[in-house]
Amino acid sequence: MAARYFAAFQRGTTRDRPFYDDDLPSYSSAVREKLHLQSSGRQWLMPMTGSTRRIRLQSLNPGPRSRLARVGRRRGFVRRCIALLIVVFAVAVIVLMLLGTEESHWTPPFRDSTLVFGRENLQRIWKWEIESGHYPSNGKIPEQIGFTSAILNPALPPAKAHTLISPFTPPPGPVTTITRGVGPRRTYLENQKQSIGAAYPPRPIPSSIADLDIILEQCNFSEGKYVRDCLEFLRVSSGLDNGRRLRRGSVDGWKYAFMEEDRLEEEIPRATQAAPIVPAGPYPTGRQNSNAGLMKKRNVQWERPLELPPLEQPSVGSNRSTACDPENLRLFHMFWAGPFNEKPYVALLSFLFTQNLGLHLEPGQGLDACRPQIWLWINPGPAAAVPNPSALTDMYDALKTNPWAAPFLHPRFKNVIKFKLWNTTEQLDSNLELRDEWRKMDTLFNSGGVTVSVPAEQAAGSSSATLSKTGDMVHRLGSKSEATYDRLSVILSDMARFIVTHRYGGIYLDADTIFLRDWEELWGWKGAFAYRWSYHEDYNTAVLHLNKGSALGSFLFRTALKNGFDFHPVAVSKYLKEAHLENLLLRVPDALFDPAWLNTEGYQVERPPYPFLAGFADFFDTPEVQSAAPQVTGFEGFFRGAFSYHFHNFWWKPFDPARNWPDLGPKFAGGERAARAAANPHADPDDWSDKITDDKRDLDWATVLKRTFEAYIRGERPNMYGEWLRW
Repeated sequence: MAARYFAAFQRGTTRDRPFYDDDLPSYSSAVREKLHLQSSGRQWLMPMTGSTRRIRLQSLNPGPRSRLARVGRRRGFVRRCIALLIVVFAVAVIVLMLLGTEESHWTPPFRDSTLVFGRENLQRIWKWEIESGHYPSNGKIPEQIGFTSAILNPALPPAKAHTLISPFTPPPGPVTTITRGVGPRRTYLENQKQSIGAAYPPRPIPSSIADLDIILEQCNFSEGKYVRDCLEFLRVSSGLDNGRRLRRGSVDGWKYAFMEEDRLEEEIPRATQAAPIVPAGPYPTGRQNSNAGLMKKRNVQWERPLELPPLEQPSVGSNRSTACDPENLRLFHMFWAGPFNEKPYVALLSFLFTQNLGLHLEPGQGLDACRPQIWLWINPGPAAAVPNPSALTDMYDALKTNPWAAPFLHPRFKNVIKFKLWNTTEQLDSNLELRDEWRKMDTLFNSGGVTVSVPAEQAAGSSSATLSKTGDMVHRLGSKSEATYDRLSVILSDMARFIVTHRYGGIYLDADTIFLRDWEELWGWKGAFAYRWSYHEDYNTAVLHLNKGSALGSFLFRTALKNGFDFHPVAVSKYLKEAHLENLLLRVPDALFDPAWLNTEGYQVERPPYPFLAGFADFFDTPEVQSAAPQVTGFEGFFRGAFSYHFHNFWWKPFDPARNWPDLGPKFAGGERAARAAANPHADPDDWSDKITDDKRDLDWATVLKRTFEAYIRGERPNMYGEWLRW
């Protein structure tokens, strides 16, 4: 090459036809050339000189010659990868939006929605509940509902007038998320002071109302609140620590109960506003649609407008009375399948021990409060059976001869404890939202997506015919052991709680629940509520309050009908979340109704409430190292401040193994003798005697609570509020 170059140069041909490439870079000095090579990246391909000047071959670049060049190449590669990921993510978001916001599009199975109500229906549900006085909360209405103006709320007091508006306050948006309070003003009650000479706590003031918003602030697990601190707040505010309070910092601000003041005539609103306008949103295709942004369930049509009852006028202020509203009784509901045993027995005893029933009053004395009732719904046969025509008579005959149930048929309790026969067919046919379609379902037994198919001929059979068949799930009647858990009855109860509260109103409780205090203040809260599923953002409906015939109840039935008839709490949580109705069913902290749950799942074990139960079995078999506590602290030391305790099944564990019979005194001696004979079939009744050596040395929590309630019925001790039952 050099020889050819110089030969050409010598012939003087380089000026007319240069052999070198004009595109080669030129530098003023070797230093500038070196700096340029170090700062610039290398190309993937580089020219390679061949045997002829007419052919230019490209070969791979052997790589950068310096560290700076290598870093530059890596940066470029990373940038290209990031740009590619951003493009892929943007395309995926656009595709998912197109699939999820217009009902005519296909929805991927892995993200199928449960929603069957459009925005207009959801707005009608919200508006009906608010204007009926069922939304006493300051919780926000989700923006997705799309209200363009505030709704008048008779369950909230008028907001305090703002004197100054912060310059940082953002301007109002196109939708509103608040309601405008037009209800009576609230007077919050001072926490109960210690009374000299009073050994027992006072009952809640009749018609007082618990502000569950305040309780949520003090007890919300998501905000890092401890169950231990929540229970202290509850018992100090309600005076449950009467006679036991220690000097601390000021707790005057600890108050959650309020009374509603009378409203002046001119303060009562005469009319409510027109229904808010539904904002129209564009479809991805460009058409206008009021349901834009809502993901509908696949292969179903939007539900027709709900048939809602006329708005009921909330009873507030001077209209509120301590007498019961005959249209809205204070009803507790429980559901029980199979023979009556000690589990519902203890639940009913705890009801008598804690609620304001007036059992201590002399004949002729009136009770200055609305007396609650408890309705125990009994399914006499397996969950899939239909009661025979004589089922009601058979049920009462069985209760009269059952030593655990017979005491509650006594005339002293007839106005507060009522036994009801459960009939699935009759209950479903009475439900406006279900009666025309429930028979078309493949099965009524669906829990969390797990279905149990029941043959039609089995479901139509009588309970007496199916009692002879045992061993399989369909024909089980009650849970006699952990291995023979009556799953179908549990699934049936998941549905039954919504049926009875929607039809009759009131509060449902699972039969494995024990009352721990008076619920007067909770009855005053007119909103619907359940409680939190431990640390999860889901509901547990072991305690459920629904208003009779409410729009919320209608929504739940229609949604469950279109989603396999699933009433499992997790499924209900999904229904409400996807419909943006969660705030209409307030999720109360589990500290109020299930104070041991977080501890049993390993949470807050560093600061547990008292007593500390590492598992629900500890309630029945208290660990030996803690076994002195139940007898020493008694009922008063068991989760003081909570409204109830939920022991989560354990139907097969007796409350009192050493005395597994009802022990209610001479009034009910016949039932006791029958139960003792069944518990000790080989003992001679004439030789029965209560010896300390026959008793368990250290009593478990379950045993202490059962014996405490029984002592009250026998007249040997007062109830938790110092009231004696005299026979």
